[in-house]
Amino acid sequence: MLTPDVVTSVLAEFTAHLATEAEPAGLLPARQQMALSLGWHIILACFGVAFPAMIFAMHVRGIRRNDPVALGLAQRWAKVSAVLFAIGAVSGTVLSFEMGVLWPGLMGTYGDVLGLPFAFEGLAFFLEAIFLGIYLYGWGRMPPKRHVMMVLPMAITGIIGAYCVLAVNAWMNVPTGFKMVDGEVTDVQPWAVLFNQHAFLQFAHMWVGAYMLAGFSVAGVYAVGMLRGRRDAHHRLGFMVPFVFASIAAVTQPFVGHVLGFGLDDRQPAKLAAFELAETTESPSPLRLGGVLVDGEVKGAIDIPYLGSLIAMNSPDKPVPGLDTIPEDEHPPVNMTHLAFQTMVGIGTLLAGAVVLFWVQRRRGKDLLEKRWFLRFAAVAGPLAVIALESGWIATEVGRQPWVVYGVMRTTDAVGDYTASLWWLLGTTTVVYSLMTWGAVVVLRSMARRWREGAIDLPSPYAPDVRAER
Repeated sequence: MLTPDVVTSVLAEFTAHLATEAEPAGLLPARQQMALSLGWHIILACFGVAFPAMIFAMHVRGIRRNDPVALGLAQRWAKVSAVLFAIGAVSGTVLSFEMGVLWPGLMGTYGDVLGLPFAFEGLAFFLEAIFLGIYLYGWGRMPPKRHVMMVLPMAITGIIGAYCVLAVNAWMNVPTGFKMVDGEVTDVQPWAVLFNQHAFLQFAHMWVGAYMLAGFSVAGVYAVGMLRGRRDAHHRLGFMVPFVFASIAAVTQPFVGHVLGFGLDDRQPAKLAAFELAETTESPSPLRLGGVLVDGEVKGAIDIPYLGSLIAMNSPDKPVPGLDTIPEDEHPPVNMTHLAFQTMVGIGTLLAGAVVLFWVQRRRGKDLLEKRWFLRFAAVAGPLAVIALESGWIATEVGRQPWVVYGVMRTTDAVGDYTASLWWLLGTTTVVYSLMTWGAVVVLRSMARRWREGAIDLPSPYAPDVRAER
């Protein structure tokens, strides 16, 4: 059972791990800075990847059916996308500087290896901004069929940019495309890094997750509106289109994640052992739900026989490699990795089950949008998808420790050693990101309020209310 004593032991173990790993002294603030920046930016990146496709679908519906409601939603979503893009540009720029400032050992050694993916990511970002501007300006100024096509470059460049970043992360998990000769990086093959064997599956997992996050979040906004009595065509359509995208993603994601896990016992056995909370090698291995590892003993877990081998190893009896087979100095923070992984899987399973229930009931002639309990669930599905996505990143990044480039460079060798400056940087970044979050909420709420009051066209998110001045 997870008694207070067990929880105290887990926290003590984690604190001891940080203290042990925090050499050089700049490691802890660098990790916290990167976690804050990536954890914040990744939410905006998901909208950059998935939102253009939803806008395109809504706009095409409006043109084909001559539907003013759909056209109005597409125009509003584009303006929301512009606000999110502007904020994401700030956080993305911060991240580009952080790679060199926080991890000079990594970038100084492998800069030639990683230069091409980062260059393409920057190019894709600027092209996305250009076509977003054309699309926003094109309303009423371009033929409808030509205008709607301006969304496609936005969607494509968003996907390319995300793929380039995921290719770098996949390379950190499965390094390739270079040789080390006397401690120097030689024979760099940039295209091998960009199209490494692991990148496509890791990108697919993230891409589908982006549609879950953006789809459930946008649908949740209209679910809240329906809970408040706004059950018009605007709210129903605004809910259904992103919910369709989220539904497809939610039922697809478990399969993509399962395929991504193939071969993890060979690539990163310590990470797999932490995912499964496998302290020792058992045949067959059970599936452990919950639980923590305290003093080398699993506590508080519910074991389901055989399922661990079946799910992780695609075999009824093949064992999951235990932590006892891996040198102790190569163990990741086991409890954090395990709980983050199970949080991701648990929420993903819940969301997949919910959308299956919705569409099964709809096929039977029952509309769950008339049920307040379902609307309440839909309202929190977006935050749940955010938690699942963040948990997945925690699992994959923390689970790779103590390596920044698996099997090649440890995180302690990648970080810079200027502790005091990094703590100041972390504090400043926290304040800046808090202000950006507050500003985004204020701007989006202002736009939503004026739309509800009947404003059709907002020239900018911060334009004055002309009617109030009269």
